[in-house]
Amino acid sequence: MNKYLPVLARILLAQIFVVAVCITLSQISSNPDGYQAYTAYLAAHGLVGFFAPLTIFIQLVFGLGLLLGFKTKLCAYVLAVYALFIALFMKLQEPGGLILTLQYLAIAGGLIMVALYDKMALSLDNLKKH
Repeated sequence: MNKYLPVLARILLAQIFVVAVCITLSQISSNPDGYQAYTAYLAAHGLVGFFAPLTIFIQLVFGLGLLLGFKTKLCAYVLAVYALFIALFMKLQEPGGLILTLQYLAIAGGLIMVALYDKMALSLDNLKKH
C-alpha cells in the first residue's frame, strides 16, 4: 500500500495542471476571441502575451509528464517553479489572493517532495529501467 501512496500524490498534483490547461484550452477554442481573452487576463496581471502559450505549454507538457511519471523529477521541479510564479505574480493580486497564494505554495511544496522521491511505482521512468 505504501508504495502506491506516492503515485496517488503524483497523480493528484498533476491533475491540477492537466485539468486547468484543459479548461483553458476549452475556453479558448469555444470562443472566437478566446485566446485574446486569455491574453487579456494575463495582461491584467502584468504579464505580456508571450506568457499565454508558455503557460499552456508548461501545464500541458509537464503536467502530462508528471501524470505519467515520465521525467518525473524534471516535471516536478518545473511545475514547482511555475506554481511559485503563479502564487506570487498572479494569485496574490486576486480577491481572496492570500488563500490562493498559500494553496499554490503548498502545491509547490508537494511537487518538490515528488521531485525528491521520484522513484515510485506505476511510472514510465521505472519502465525504462527494466
